[in-house]
Amino acid sequence: MLYQKKLELSGYRVSAAHNGLDAVHILKEDKQMPDAILLDLMMPVMDGEEFLRKFRKSIDTQDTPVIVLTNVSRDEAPKTLWHYGISGYFVKANHTPTELIAIIEKIMSES
Repeated sequence: MLYQKKLELSGYRVSAAHNGLDAVHILKEDKQMPDAILLDLMMPVMDGEEFLRKFRKSIDTQDTPVIVLTNVSRDEAPKTLWHYGISGYFVKANHTPTELIAIIEKIMSES
C-alpha cells in the first residue's frame, strides 16, 4: 500500500492485487496494458514466479517492464525469473520507498 500511495502521489494510475491470481483477473478486465508491473515474489494463491510465467505467455506483454520488488534476496530467488525478461530486481529492505520510486521511474523512462 505504501508504494501504491507513493506512485499515485507521483501521478501514476495504480491497480493493486493482493495475489497473483487477482492480478491476472485485473489484467483481463482492464483492456489497457499497464506501463509496468511491480511484482512481489511472495504472494498467496499464485506466487510471483507463476504470475510472471503466465503474464509473459501473451505477445502483448513481452515488452511490458516487470520490476521485481520483494524481500526475497537474489540468491533465494528462482533462477527462472531472468528468463522471463525482468527489468529490475530490488529488495525492499535495501531501499527507501523514495529511492525505489526513483528507480522505477528510471526503468520506465528507459523502456
